[in-house]
Amino acid sequence: MTLGIDEPDARGRTGLDRAGRDLTGNPRVRVREVRVLSCDWYVLRTTTFDYQRADGRWTTQRRETYDRGNGATVLLYDRQRGTVLLTRQFRFPAYVNGHPDGMLLETAAGLLDGDDPESAVRREAAEETGHAVGELEPVFQIYMSPGSVTERLHFYAAPYSRATRTAAGGGVVAEGEDIEVVELPFTRALELVRSGDIQDAKTVMLLQWAALDGPFAAG
Repeated sequence: MTLGIDEPDARGRTGLDRAGRDLTGNPRVRVREVRVLSCDWYVLRTTTFDYQRADGRWTTQRRETYDRGNGATVLLYDRQRGTVLLTRQFRFPAYVNGHPDGMLLETAAGLLDGDDPESAVRREAAEETGHAVGELEPVFQIYMSPGSVTERLHFYAAPYSRATRTAAGGGVVAEGEDIEVVELPFTRALELVRSGDIQDAKTVMLLQWAALDGPFAAG
C-alpha cells in the first residue's frame, strides 16, 4: 500500500499516479509512466512520456511537476482616492533565494481549495484584508511557472472603500498566517515595481494591467 496511490494520504487523496494518463488533447504526447515522489501537502510527480518533435521523430522525455492546485488573486482599488490595497507577508522560498527579508508586498490571493475562483478570491480577500469584495472583474488566467508548476492563477480586480471593510484582516492565525494590510497610492505602487521593492509576479502583472487597461488607465 502506497500513500496517495492506493492508500489515502494526509489529505485523503488516492490515485495521484493517474494524473495526465487520460489526456488526449495533443496527439504528439503519449504518457507512459507517472511516479509520485511526494504527497505531503502538495504533490510532486515525475512523468515519463513520448513526445513527437516537429520533424516527426519520437523522443522519450521525463518531467517533474509540482501540483499545488489552482489559485485566484485580486487587485483591490479605490479609483476615487487613487489607492490600492496590498498585503505584506513572509515568504520563505523568496527569503532562501536572495530576497533581503522575505517580506513581500502582494495582492490578496490563495488556492481555490475546492471552491470556484470567484468564491475563493472573495474568501481570501476577506481573510487577508478584511474587506468584503463586491463585483469582480475578471482580468486573465495565467500559468505562472509552466515549466514545472501546474498552477493556473485566476486574476481579478475589484473596487474597495472604507464601507467594504468588515474585519481587521491579517489572515487565518490557525493556518500560520501573519499578514499586514498595506494601502498605497497607486502611483507609489508603480514606483515600487520600478525600484524592485515589489517583486511578486502576480502583483506586478495586476498593477501594470491597472495602469494600461484597468481603473487607472490614461484617457
